[in-house]
Amino acid sequence: MRVLVVEAEELLADMIAAGLRRAAIAVDIVHDGRAAPTALRLGAYDVLVLDRDLPGLPGDEICRQMAEQGLSTRVLMLTAPRTGRARVEAPGPGADDHLTKPFVHEELLARVLALGRRTRPALPQIIERAGVTVDTARRLAVRDGRPLALSHTEFGVLEVLLRAQGAVVSGDELIEEVWEEHTSYRINAVRVALGKLRAKLGDPPVIETVPDAGYRLGDGAGTGGDRPPDCPRDGSGPGPRDSMAQ
Repeated sequence: MRVLVVEAEELLADMIAAGLRRAAIAVDIVHDGRAAPTALRLGAYDVLVLDRDLPGLPGDEICRQMAEQGLSTRVLMLTAPRTGRARVEAPGPGADDHLTKPFVHEELLARVLALGRRTRPALPQIIERAGVTVDTARRLAVRDGRPLALSHTEFGVLEVLLRAQGAVVSGDELIEEVWEEHTSYRINAVRVALGKLRAKLGDPPVIETVPDAGYRLGDGAGTGGDRPPDCPRDGSGPGPRDSMAQ
């Protein structure tokens, strides 16, 4: 799931993003309403966490523009405390849900996850191929009964490859699904993550590189011959500079 947080208070935006990232959700942050429409057009976000009282462009206007453009992104509107009748009024048109400040993170996370399920079709919780199994709900991964200690990024890459069921997934598609917008050295980040994931999966290799196309999860019968020079078997990656991307 990809989430865009548009919140004027930088500390609050950072706290929201940190909590969502702990749930393995990719998050980008915008503080000014004027930057939100461009980010939404380019980012293919599942959920928008939107401050109603934004500088530059208010949240209600952002919702109106989204409706005009036919964006499928679900909107969780964050509203200031209100009194009297205004307290029970829903936010402006275009918002799917709203949450009044202050709120607890668990409530925000539950609502984001619920909106995300409405954006994307239901997917199987457990996916398996070539002896590799992931349980997406419990964030568990095993190969041939052996538990795998994966980072959020490595788990995300493995999940995308498993869902493809042997089809080729390009580096750009992996970036779109797993990484956040402002990741440095993004293509190298993919190579580093794949190198580490391959090392943890062990032999026989199951992640294949398809030249000029991308990557796929094979049947486990291949060799390491298709591994490019920047993805060595030991998972060390292309070099110290690229480790900054993790």
